Amino acid sequence: MHDLSRGTIVVTGAAGLIGSAVVWALNRRNLDDVIVVDRLDTSEKWKHLVPLRFKDYIDADDFLDRIEDDAHAFGSIGTVFHLGACSATTELDSDYLMRNNYEYTRALAHWAVDSDARFVYASSAATYGALESDLDDEADLRTLRPLNMYAYSKLLFDLYAQRTGLSGSIVGLKYFNVFGPNEDHKGDMRSIVNKAFGQIGDTGTVKLFKSYRPEFPDGGQQRDFIYVKDAVDMTVHLAEAGTTGLVNVGSGQAQTWLDLVRPIFGAMGRDERIEFVEMPEQLRDKYQYSTCARIGRLRASGYDKPITPLADAVTDYVGRYLIPARSLEIADQPIATRVAS
Repeated sequence: MHDLSRGTIVVTGAAGLIGSAVVWALNRRNLDDVIVVDRLDTSEKWKHLVPLRFKDYIDADDFLDRIEDDAHAFGSIGTVFHLGACSATTELDSDYLMRNNYEYTRALAHWAVDSDARFVYASSAATYGALESDLDDEADLRTLRPLNMYAYSKLLFDLYAQRTGLSGSIVGLKYFNVFGPNEDHKGDMRSIVNKAFGQIGDTGTVKLFKSYRPEFPDGGQQRDFIYVKDAVDMTVHLAEAGTTGLVNVGSGQAQTWLDLVRPIFGAMGRDERIEFVEMPEQLRDKYQYSTCARIGRLRASGYDKPITPLADAVTDYVGRYLIPARSLEIADQPIATRVAS
């Protein structure tokens, strides 16, 4: 077991969706010897940091420069949660993605391991490409075929870690469809819950893509949705458990877009109105109709908690965060209504 209270904790991407929730989870354990690392751009993601407790803020580029000049620049580091990356699947600047997602992660991983710090990093379920079954975190990485440059930049580091033996000392988390508070800065990469909340508020209607496969009715396309509070609970657990290699972080259940959006209407007190629209031609050949994480490695690591039912998670997100337009606060509890997964 790894002791999170041993040394300073570094969280990169700390103002983002998962990063800020990890800081929240650490604060709830009374851990605030934390250095938060990010690039605070022109968005308002800085607001996610306001309620949280931490020792220092460092710009992401400055952080890398300082540890390359002096590996001990920030004292005794015990744990690194590397959650910062460009996560836009539509980003076309391959050079930027390689520098930001691959090279930065490579440098940080070597520094952490050389410093005897626990290194936990964000991989992505996007590395599975177009696969709709056997989304297995023990799959041969060489067989995976990502569909975009973001996913490829993530897979490249997974391959590098495996090839060099780093993967035996670190853990990479293949996050599935994470949604929840503190994602408002993500623009078009926001979850459907966040987008649908805005659509319902503006028009009273949610628009979903029609299905073009007979075995899936309109709205019956499936994803593995995971609430950010559960995802970070899994993340912190895996840091403590000492698990190495790659681990899927998901619910282990495939649920439909209708399962996802219907609770939004209830939480907003609105009548259900869903419109099915044509999918753009350029997406139809690449569209995945079903994804589901195999979470056997997660469970084998000792994570035995039930996973929040999707309707409860959506209701919590909409009612406690989207309607009042607030960020995660340290006093916020994980949601109370949980049933066995």
